[in-house]
Amino acid sequence: MGINVVGIRFKKAGKIYFFDPGNIPIIEEDGVIVETARGVEYGSVAIGPHEVEENEIVAPLKKVIRKATTHDMRQLSANREKEKGAFQVCLEKIAAHKLPMKLVGVEQTFDGNKILFYFTADGRIDFRELVKDLASVFKTRIELRQIGVRDEAKMIGGLGCCGRELCCSMWLTDFASVSIRMAKEQNLSLNPSKISGICGRLMCCLKYENESYEQARADFPNNGSIVSTPDGDGKVVGINIFKDAVNVELRTSKIVKEYQNTEIMLKSNKAKNCGGCKKGCPNQAGEESI
Repeated sequence: MGINVVGIRFKKAGKIYFFDPGNIPIIEEDGVIVETARGVEYGSVAIGPHEVEENEIVAPLKKVIRKATTHDMRQLSANREKEKGAFQVCLEKIAAHKLPMKLVGVEQTFDGNKILFYFTADGRIDFRELVKDLASVFKTRIELRQIGVRDEAKMIGGLGCCGRELCCSMWLTDFASVSIRMAKEQNLSLNPSKISGICGRLMCCLKYENESYEQARADFPNNGSIVSTPDGDGKVVGINIFKDAVNVELRTSKIVKEYQNTEIMLKSNKAKNCGGCKKGCPNQAGEESI
């Protein structure tokens, strides 16, 4: 038997956490007040009440305290104004202490028991004196949290090279590992300025588009494969997934011509989606050379 839960998100593109809705009538997009590890917080319902298996939750499952009231929304708005003021104060304190750090954002817990300051820096920062100064100003618990450049982009937001708002700040909840191999698989320019996001890291879209490219490439021969074409045998030197075409260097003339994938046929024993990369692989034995 499943456990009844509700999925709650605390940030626009943040992770979804499960809570026990109890007998409170909750629907998607409702505002709710819940108890979290860092205190009482406001969140919005991303997934309405539903049942999940027990192994999908982290025990103990915390309860939803109540649906957000008008008073709660006023409190939330007041907290956002306080965060703006805290940001300016922290900037002044950082300058006064001459710390090599960049303030990115500020969050105050709903109950006001803690203020979190997010920053980036090239290395470790001794901010103990800064914390003391901030605590003396705000009379509450202070936490400084160093984040990476990808988290900075997610928090600040902006426009990507595609002209749309950044995926990480719009809907991407987790940062997956992205490699330069993915750019190669997609036949993209390896110029860092062309395949990097505004955070300076490889673009996240390389990852979630890569699976589609891998599936499409399975229907094409590998580079270096020997194929038969209407103009004779040749070696594959490139493919174009979008045009469903293959570039072949003809054996006799050494001219590179483009053919539709349906116009060519493999001559070697190597399968279309086999790299023939393992030593001793039988596919290597049947490979011809030009």
